[in-house]
Amino acid sequence: MQSFTVHDGLVAPLDRENVDTDLIIPKQFLKSIKRTGFGPNLFDELRYKDHGEPGMDNSRRPLNPDFVLNQPRYQGASVLLARKNFGCGSSREHAPWALDQYGFRAVIAPSFADIFFNNCYKNGLLPIVLSELEISRLFDEVRAFVGYRLRIDLERQVVIPADGRELSFDITGHRKYCMVNGFDEIGLTLRNSDKIRNFEAERLARHPWLDARPIL
Repeated sequence: MQSFTVHDGLVAPLDRENVDTDLIIPKQFLKSIKRTGFGPNLFDELRYKDHGEPGMDNSRRPLNPDFVLNQPRYQGASVLLARKNFGCGSSREHAPWALDQYGFRAVIAPSFADIFFNNCYKNGLLPIVLSELEISRLFDEVRAFVGYRLRIDLERQVVIPADGRELSFDITGHRKYCMVNGFDEIGLTLRNSDKIRNFEAERLARHPWLDARPIL
């Protein structure tokens, strides 16, 4: 997965609480387990005026002009600002896939649903928890200033608005290590690929019958 060290990005504000995973990526788009193609259907029910189905040409669908991601000032946003309990609902990993594939590198909220929070780390999407007071101030600033950006320094564990103040956030050492180095669980395992190959060769030498092929 893509590593995360320092990111400077345009902020899009999604001002609603309890955004569930079905709103993030509706159930009809969960038929594929490939980690591609979900970005165009992120927030599908909010983003378009019609009902979306797999295989539809999204370029021909009528957009909802009131939805934040369709507004010109937020085009190209890579930081999503949200309210509490973001990512609640069913435990679909497609939700962070869709956010990542749309172009978001981080989601900032007062709280996240646990499973969604963990799935973000497994897919290179950084979930940041700040206080409700800090989040409310960021919402006010995003609305007040067109082109509002935030700088996120993961190694220092701070979010830095344009005025230079630093908002600290917590992250475990293991998760930080994985995000900075771009390791998902498979990547962590493959760091030991030489040891794995040596173990398999030694085991086969001791127990050659393990590799016996059936006679057809």
